[in-house]
Amino acid sequence: MSRGWVRLQAVVVSGSVAEGLMLSVLPWIAATITSDPRQLSLVNVVGQAPWLVFSLFAGVLIDRVRRSTVLTWAYAVQGCAALALAVAGVTDALSLPLLVVLAFVVTSAQVLGDGTTGALVPEVVEPGRLPAANTRLMLIDRGVVQFVVPPAAGFLVAFGLGTPAWVAVAAALVALALVRGLRSARSTPSTTKHPLRDIGEGLKFLVGTRLLLSITVAVALGSFAASATMSMFVLYARDLLGLGAVGYGVMQAAMAAGWVASSFVVARVVDRLGYAWSMRLAQVGMVVTIALFVLLPPWAWAIGALMFAQSATVIVWNVCSQSSRQRFTPPALLGRVLTSHRALAWGLTPLGALAGGFVAAGFGVRAVWVMATVVQVGALITAWRGLSPRAFREAELVAAGR
Repeated sequence: MSRGWVRLQAVVVSGSVAEGLMLSVLPWIAATITSDPRQLSLVNVVGQAPWLVFSLFAGVLIDRVRRSTVLTWAYAVQGCAALALAVAGVTDALSLPLLVVLAFVVTSAQVLGDGTTGALVPEVVEPGRLPAANTRLMLIDRGVVQFVVPPAAGFLVAFGLGTPAWVAVAAALVALALVRGLRSARSTPSTTKHPLRDIGEGLKFLVGTRLLLSITVAVALGSFAASATMSMFVLYARDLLGLGAVGYGVMQAAMAAGWVASSFVVARVVDRLGYAWSMRLAQVGMVVTIALFVLLPPWAWAIGALMFAQSATVIVWNVCSQSSRQRFTPPALLGRVLTSHRALAWGLTPLGALAGGFVAAGFGVRAVWVMATVVQVGALITAWRGLSPRAFREAELVAAGR
């Protein structure tokens, strides 16, 4: 195990604590200011916008600037956003416009941090260990950290709305200190000398590689569905399940627990079934779990179990998706391909959050999950048609001959 891999994991732990606290507490604070689903959805709409408007330029930075430096910038921005929320909480200056701005800033830092981390993984682990390495990072980022952070944020809110932000400031400072010891390869000089042409190279490779494009389309549809449901889940938890801040955090922790449990078997599942069938079956699991949100009564224990099962299937998909881009993309293009995927795949998340708000306002909160089920079926069809074992074999041959 290389020192770089150990250091990278430590950086992700600290950074994810800061990020998780901010992302957990912002929707809850917004719900204390307004109960209008349309206004509440603005926090998620604007908060997800950087994946669309900033991802492509972030990819250029990741490929053209030393990646450890880009990671430093990401955690510095994250720390500043947390400090602003903490000060606003102490001075009673919290407002919906402030939360909207902070959501945008936090996600912008996330765009830089996640893209850079994904590009660093092939530098510190061998190709054969990519699924296991990506599983570990997802376990840290979405599992262990978010298993602890959401309920912790709920308890911290009891001491003041800005209290979780102070802890996030401390975590961001730890991440900054750890990044200083992380070594990465020198940046690749640009052959085009124009950012838009650099972006075009990454997009052209992603769109021109059929397998990667199929993954991106499936993720785009799934992201729309997930964003719609998660943007309204705070109302679902409060109004239908009758939960408070702590209960809301526990529900998020149930989702994170699914990541933790599934992470121990993901690598073995992928080894046994292969990438193609692992991803196809994961999509089936997503459709089934979203549909059950509509069919089951609003029992807290049942919804918690569904969130556990849903996240357990999502991590299988995500590990295969990320590993596929890392395996089949040239190193010089990796940062741009990773962020191009995020821009195209996650670019629909603001629309999903907006749609969730309007559907909930017009037809009730439960109707959001009906819409999400229909959209997720589209993702399943895309994955089933485009991610066959033959498609993966052909991609491997192309990568081997490059």
